[in-house]
Amino acid sequence: MGMKQRAGGALNAVLRASTGATRRLHAALDPGFDPLSPAADPVSVTLDDVTAGYGGVPALEGVTGRLEPGSLTALVGPNGAGKTTLLNILAGVTQPRAGARQVEGAGPAAIGYLSQTEAIDRLYPISVLEFVALGRWRSFGAFRSPPYALLTEVLGALDAVGMQGAATTPIGALSVGQFRRVLFARLIVQRARLVLLDEPFAALDTATANDLLGVLAAWHREGRTIVAALHDLDQVRGHFPATLLLARRVVAWGETGAVLTTENLARAGMGSIRLETRPGLLRVVPS
Repeated sequence: MGMKQRAGGALNAVLRASTGATRRLHAALDPGFDPLSPAADPVSVTLDDVTAGYGGVPALEGVTGRLEPGSLTALVGPNGAGKTTLLNILAGVTQPRAGARQVEGAGPAAIGYLSQTEAIDRLYPISVLEFVALGRWRSFGAFRSPPYALLTEVLGALDAVGMQGAATTPIGALSVGQFRRVLFARLIVQRARLVLLDEPFAALDTATANDLLGVLAAWHREGRTIVAALHDLDQVRGHFPATLLLARRVVAWGETGAVLTTENLARAGMGSIRLETRPGLLRVVPS
């Protein structure tokens, strides 16, 4: 039996969108269920004086700005700058203590979030194929099986992240890097219009990271709104048109070349400004 046939056994019941009383019952018992595809409308996010923290310690203070529809933005800052907290707020996982977040053009089903740490029991007996298919769980609900028609899309997502040969492998048998790729494949299957990524290329080899950067570029061309927290400034300069430089407060937010200046990086605590021997030249020295 071929891989596709074996994989097909895991995605067994053809399910079509429910209507009328059945759909209302799903909505009552399974609030996440939404058989309709995520809207293709452009998504924007506005932050108005957002402040957040944990246990009385501020993580973000007075963050104001706007993610334009279809923008591809890198989120950059030193450790402890509040990058993960900001992504949590953008995703609706965390509520700000003060200020407001407004998302236009996307409901919960259209927001995809790949966090650094996933609260997933790796010992749960589920295959890579089944796990990735759950990226579309809102379309079939918590009480149904994924539709067989999703099989081709899931296998395509696995191929995009270099995991096409692992469809029937239990997720508990994957390495950290392999599991990270599978998480990215699940995000591909979700078809999110607002994509939030926290260090998406951690534990990945260069070739796979480049492949995934190609996926982001394709999403950008499709008009999705993407935010990714990154540490590699060369990666940011090479692939992200916009950057938000954060150090609890917004240091700079705009076109990447204008944001990642020597002075702004020093203000964010990512280095100190030192005068070179040649007059008028500055360089950033790691703190």
